[in-house]
Amino acid sequence: MTLFTRGLASAALFLGLTLPATAEITVTDLRDRTVTLEKPAERVLLGFYYEDFLAVTGPGAVDRIVALSKSPWADWRPGQWAAYTAAFPQLNDLPDVGDTESATFSVEAAIAARPDLVLLAGWQYDALGENVAQFEAAGIPVVTLDYNAQTVEKHVLSTRVLGAVMGQPERAEKLASLYQSRMQDTLDRVAKAGPSAKKVYVELAQKGPDEVGNSYGKGMWAGVIEMVGGQNIAKGQIENWGPLSPEYVLAEQPDIILLAGSEWLNKPAAVLLGFGADPALAQDRMAAYLGRPGWSELPAVKAGEVYGIYHGGTRALSDYVYVRYIAKALHPDAFADVDPAAEIADHYHDWLPIDAAGIFVVKYE
Repeated sequence: MTLFTRGLASAALFLGLTLPATAEITVTDLRDRTVTLEKPAERVLLGFYYEDFLAVTGPGAVDRIVALSKSPWADWRPGQWAAYTAAFPQLNDLPDVGDTESATFSVEAAIAARPDLVLLAGWQYDALGENVAQFEAAGIPVVTLDYNAQTVEKHVLSTRVLGAVMGQPERAEKLASLYQSRMQDTLDRVAKAGPSAKKVYVELAQKGPDEVGNSYGKGMWAGVIEMVGGQNIAKGQIENWGPLSPEYVLAEQPDIILLAGSEWLNKPAAVLLGFGADPALAQDRMAAYLGRPGWSELPAVKAGEVYGIYHGGTRALSDYVYVRYIAKALHPDAFADVDPAAEIADHYHDWLPIDAAGIFVVKYE
């Protein structure tokens, strides 16, 4: 977890001070690359981690974006995109440089936007491969972040690196400290509660009850379940993600069911959660899943332990909220005073330029 600067910049960042505009900044990014900026970035090509960029950079952050990899925001989280473009219509007018997932990312279009910094997720950097050299040849620094790793260490380092390159080390340190403290509090409560024998089944509730959606053997929700002491029934059955057979789920008799919902468009049977979600519709869509053959006899359904959780909530600075939500389902007494819905509202109020207007965690009633 290393953050280096030179001369005066080194001392200033170490102490968490605001750097002079002319101070040279050197960071070690999340692909262990040493990158130097002459000063905090003013013209950013933003590849991913849009809300984390806004949270760390603070007021005026949108004005410092000159181009976007738009699809992972507008297409993956359309409700979130709609909320931000309503508040900041200029986002609609920014050049879209494509995305690495669909192999449409254009380095030429990115360079044409004249950024003084390219911010990429680690997975975007990996996908671009040797093409990154075109940015370097054009004299444009590239910095990688990695909230996808789902570790406290990399969340904190990503936040500090982002704060350094955007000239906001103090704000970044406050966010990093908040994340560390909430995660440590969560792990302390889990440890005090002791091991849980509860079995957990998570399903990506995108396709509707007639077709089985993905579960997670490693990473994503699997990583969270393991972190807070749950017994993930997909572990050992799926390498990363994929569907479990209905027969297997019934045989495992899960004690907790998590339906991961999002803001999907043109998915008429999906559990819709996130920005702009309707509480009554969310309950109706969850109820449809519980009508599957045999589900009425599952321990989770009989005990009322079925939850909806926002699929866009993992792998971000606010994901401690979703960790705590699952931990509370597993250890209700240990988390009796924790209100994850209030915590997500507080995160937006304190750190982001819009409110969390929607449903992000919900229990089936």
